[in-house]
Amino acid sequence: MTETDPVLRALAHPLRLRMLSLMWPGPMSAAELARELDVSHALASQHLRRLDAVGLVELAEERTRRGGRERRYRTVQGSPLSDQRQATPLLAETLAHSLRERAARRVEGSEGVTVDGELWVDPETWRSVSRRLADLAVELHDAARPPHTPGTTPVGITVMAFPLQDAQGTGGAGTA
Repeated sequence: MTETDPVLRALAHPLRLRMLSLMWPGPMSAAELARELDVSHALASQHLRRLDAVGLVELAEERTRRGGRERRYRTVQGSPLSDQRQATPLLAETLAHSLRERAARRVEGSEGVTVDGELWVDPETWRSVSRRLADLAVELHDAARPPHTPGTTPVGITVMAFPLQDAQGTGGAGTA
């Protein structure tokens, strides 16, 4: 049995995924994360240390606050999720958990996009669509602002698109 990649294991916890999303637009401390996520400071610190240990966050600033030192971290720019090449059930289950949690918080009657499909397309269409999906994710991440910034609204996005094996256990024609 092979050992699971430590980065993947760190990503495979819904709370850590939320932390990474929250720290994307700017640095946050464990105390700020704890308040935003409604968890204890100790739990937020534990998860933050795990993310730091695998290089998914970096120390952005250290400042004096209430007589102590506050360490604020930010998400390392880039997308470790989009770089995952393994069709791991661990990551899929974590994303499914995040999707269930976010769907429960959806504003009733709000606009949104819901898509599901198992489709056969030519390789060029697949390459084009997957590039555009990645570009859209970058666009959203680039537009992200710190939580509760006036004039912003929280949005959820979970996308997992990949080539499938066919019924005979092989990839379709033209897949790599």
